[in-house]
Amino acid sequence: QVQLVESGGGLVQTGGSLRLSCTASGRTFGNYAMGWFRQAPGKEREFVAAISRSGTSTYYADSLKGRFTISRDNAKNTVWLQMNSLEPEDTAVYYCAAAFTALNTRVLRRDKEYAYWGQGTQVTVSS
Repeated sequence: QVQLVESGGGLVQTGGSLRLSCTASGRTFGNYAMGWFRQAPGKEREFVAAISRSGTSTYYADSLKGRFTISRDNAKNTVWLQMNSLEPEDTAVYYCAAAFTALNTRVLRRDKEYAYWGQGTQVTVSS
């Protein structure tokens, strides 16, 4: 089992920045590819960003490229999502997810590929 705890959400004005953190426990963090997803009210959960277990490969939703950055530190069992130039459309609950993989550079973009999920952290962007 892998336990994931997100933090760093909150209320921010349009154009502001937030840095979300997701700390893992329970298993060897470096064996897991990580991802961030979000779900806005009344909408389906959508992919935001993913990072390989080694941290050398990343992938982003097309609409978010250039504004969001995913990173990780395996020694700290933590993955981050840096969000810049936030817009009201970014308002959602943000979830981190983990998936075991034997491949150092594999990134996973579909939520069904992830076995472990955090409880989510609310991000609200005011206009």
